[in-house]
Amino acid sequence: MIKAVIFDMFETLVTLFEGKTYFGENIAADVGVDPALFRKEWHSIEKERSTGVYTIEQGLEIVLKKLGAYSEENVRLAADKRKENLEDTFSGVPEETIKLLQELKKRGIKVGLITNTFSDERDFIRNSNLFQYFDVALISYEQGICKPDLELYRKMIELLEVEADECLYVGDGGSKELFAARDAGMHPVQCTWFHDRAFEPHIPCPILDEFEHADNQLEVLDFVTRV
Repeated sequence: MIKAVIFDMFETLVTLFEGKTYFGENIAADVGVDPALFRKEWHSIEKERSTGVYTIEQGLEIVLKKLGAYSEENVRLAADKRKENLEDTFSGVPEETIKLLQELKKRGIKVGLITNTFSDERDFIRNSNLFQYFDVALISYEQGICKPDLELYRKMIELLEVEADECLYVGDGGSKELFAARDAGMHPVQCTWFHDRAFEPHIPCPILDEFEHADNQLEVLDFVTRV
């Protein structure tokens, strides 16, 4: 019997591909550096940005100094445009996402969040209308570890006061999250409802045939009743 549903955030409850998008190649164009070089340096500190070592501004400063493009104006420009992207993302939370979370709460199902998140994303999550629905939110930037570390999943199980096999984990599959959920003893489901919006090179995860899929948000309720 499912007593808790744990969600990923991006490309699960919301999508970064809604409205204004702002990814590495956009930052590179704005500050005048080669996109491939920027992407390489940006990804090299992704773990540090995800686990609270660097804020988004500190990460930008480090990378732009390495690429010879640092200025306070460039850091502020990129940080501000990321915030514009996130404002679009969180002002466009799908109605189906809210309905799903409301229905789970109505049924007495606990709701958790496990997300790999940078400092600016963390701020938007905590200030969003989604945050009220989470019984437990484990945000990598605050936890100092990120998916697929099993410690996050075990901590979620403990804080929700449920057993692992009483948990449904729903995510798009990025960061090997579904494999980790399965290893932790949860029931993983890959959500595919945002999959067709993503574009290269930013597709978080391909469709994984080894997991069951939910093609729309409310389909998650079917898994809750039949797992």
